[in-house]
Amino acid sequence: MENVVLEIIGYESAHKGWFEKLNRQWIEQDFWMEPVDVEVLQNPDKMIIAKGGAILMATVAGLIAGTVALKFVDQGVYEFTKMAVGEKYRGQKVGWALGVAAIQKAKDLGAKKIILYSNTILVPAIELYRKLGFVEVPVDGPYKRSNIKMVLNI
Repeated sequence: MENVVLEIIGYESAHKGWFEKLNRQWIEQDFWMEPVDVEVLQNPDKMIIAKGGAILMATVAGLIAGTVALKFVDQGVYEFTKMAVGEKYRGQKVGWALGVAAIQKAKDLGAKKIILYSNTILVPAIELYRKLGFVEVPVDGPYKRSNIKMVLNI
């Protein structure tokens, strides 16, 4: 088996289509697009980047394989959101690499805490978040589909 290069790169406007496509895949597979999803996925530069957040993209052998966003919530607090890995890249540590890179990026941005909202039917995602150090806290939040909130204190 050849040695495939996995790389995490910063988001550029040219990645907008991939950001939306990858996230729509998982959302529409198990849930439904909520108005907040549509707004963020169609306007990531305005909704994430311009508000002090960041988006990372994962590439495998130069091809887009996944993405994750850090949405600015409050001073020192970012939301780990819109993480998606393309189907053919799942099980290849792309999610882990995105998670580790996003935590480092949050630290670079001055985060003291990262929050995330998810759903417990997404078992591999919840397991990944726990391995990254996130712990469950009481749920609140903007998404109707979320039944779990997790926090990572940095």
